[in-house]
Amino acid sequence: MTAQLDPFAAAPTLMKKWFAISQEVAGSLESSLIELVKIRASLINGCANCINMHTAEARAKGESEQRIYLLAAWREAPCYTDRERAALVWTDALTRLSEGHTQEAARAGLKAHFTEEEQVKLTLMINVINGWNRLAVGFDLWVETPAQAVA
Repeated sequence: MTAQLDPFAAAPTLMKKWFAISQEVAGSLESSLIELVKIRASLINGCANCINMHTAEARAKGESEQRIYLLAAWREAPCYTDRERAALVWTDALTRLSEGHTQEAARAGLKAHFTEEEQVKLTLMINVINGWNRLAVGFDLWVETPAQAVA
């Protein structure tokens, strides 16, 4: 895949701000939960770049291969906590808005496991990863992670 456009070169000021807010939002909740959300949204959006990047990051942070692989079928997998399941339901609902509005049902689980502040932080993270997915898919971006570069 060859990048069609480098957004950091084309709009450096805005991309630096986008990257900074992305980092801030990603640091606002527990790392393991954030990585699951990033991978799940990227799977839904078919973003190979982000799936590649965030599975490598999740592994580096200690996430198990099993939990990474099972994100494609997380509803049937028993290895996620109730809090993680609530986050994944919310991720699916917000990432798949065009398939029907299911956020009302998803919100009940969200309220049971996340404070109001955490609900906003999680929603921002879902927005951020969906934005990155669209940049990567839209411009055919590929970032080789250090782990894959060595292999």
